[in-house]
Amino acid sequence: MDHFEYRHGALYCEDVDVHQVAAAAGTPVYLYSRATLLEHYRRVEKAFAALHPLTCYSIKSCSNLAICRLLAEAGAGMDVVSGGELHRALAAGVAAEKCVYAGVGKSDGEIRAALRAGIGWFNVESEAEFENLADLAAQERRLCRCALRVNPDVDPRTHRYTTTGKKETKFGVDLERAERFFEQYGRSEWARLEGIHLHIGSPVYRVEPYVESITRAIALIDALAARGFAIRMLDLGGGYGADYETGQSPSAQSYADAIVPLLRSRVERGLQIVLEPGRSIACNAGVLLVRVLYTKVSGERTFAICDGGMNVLLRPSHYEAFHFIWPARVESDFVPPRRAKDLDMPGLIATDVVGPLCETGDFLGLDRRLPALERGDLLAVFAAGAYGMSMASRYNSSPLPAEVLVDGTALAVVRKRESYEDLLSHEIAEPAWIRRSAPHCVSAGE
Repeated sequence: MDHFEYRHGALYCEDVDVHQVAAAAGTPVYLYSRATLLEHYRRVEKAFAALHPLTCYSIKSCSNLAICRLLAEAGAGMDVVSGGELHRALAAGVAAEKCVYAGVGKSDGEIRAALRAGIGWFNVESEAEFENLADLAAQERRLCRCALRVNPDVDPRTHRYTTTGKKETKFGVDLERAERFFEQYGRSEWARLEGIHLHIGSPVYRVEPYVESITRAIALIDALAARGFAIRMLDLGGGYGADYETGQSPSAQSYADAIVPLLRSRVERGLQIVLEPGRSIACNAGVLLVRVLYTKVSGERTFAICDGGMNVLLRPSHYEAFHFIWPARVESDFVPPRRAKDLDMPGLIATDVVGPLCETGDFLGLDRRLPALERGDLLAVFAAGAYGMSMASRYNSSPLPAEVLVDGTALAVVRKRESYEDLLSHEIAEPAWIRRSAPHCVSAGE
């Protein structure tokens, strides 16, 4: 599923020893495989080819400009959820009409910028948002196409923080409200309501929730047609799983085998299908490299304290997510046969892999059975390409890490490591105070 493998005890990304990456760019560092990114994108395209979809890569999963440009050159559109992400998509060379714009809190400025750019679709999340969008489109005198995000009330059985298709969520509208929504807004002059958007959560490791949600969406499309509303686009969202453990996720083909038969005849009658894969493309295309600073034993626990923690990879702390962690160079007896929680190899030590921050919750993995670690060892945190760097922070004034892209035997730094000067670059030590010329009392009406 990816191009990371051990050769004679050393971890390689394609044909580059990852120690070369750490030497060139320092640690912590995100390392991506160009071949894996393209392979996973092409698998999605091939699996769903019968539906002729517009495949919009979800920028929020991994937003590096070089990666966006790479996928754009392969033919991808972009799924964006902010003005900043739309700016990235356009900078990567993606035509605005190949972008879909979701998100519950689009500001007026973001909406106007998307209208002026010629956005392909707005995925609308509420009545209040649609009213505002329609007003702004009229003011700008720019026609736009809209899809209503509908919650099909399907349980994807994923983490509660990433479940988005149930009724009890801030996203979209209930299935029961959808027909009333079209009756109220479906004849807008400038904001044409012509699509349905689904997104049930992420990661989803079963195909059944997709089948259930699409079946409900089809019934809604037919009900709307009976009321005179033609649905021209169905956005299936993303959320397709990825292998955090070897063989954990269905393949793109497995998802497609269940989904394509539901929609093939609709596509033949003119329905456009949009896909929003992110994790399934980027996750296994990236690893995070961190360096062991110190080891210590406290009571019965062994700790490996590393130079990166939840500031560079938030998922373990935030979602209780599992990422396989292993030294980047090991003796032949310790080359892992697979990436899993339950490796049973002689000589392993239960170890908490933690970061340098002043938080007890700052960890990459707890109670992991690992070979004995020493100061200076390089560790690889696998399946870190999605929601890794894009969720990184500067907590404790930690500079953001570098990002490196590997292509065969070549490597390129695609984001330089931040310096301490970068940390301060947007701050003003001696502010120019804004003062009013005279005291001002705020009235109740202001």
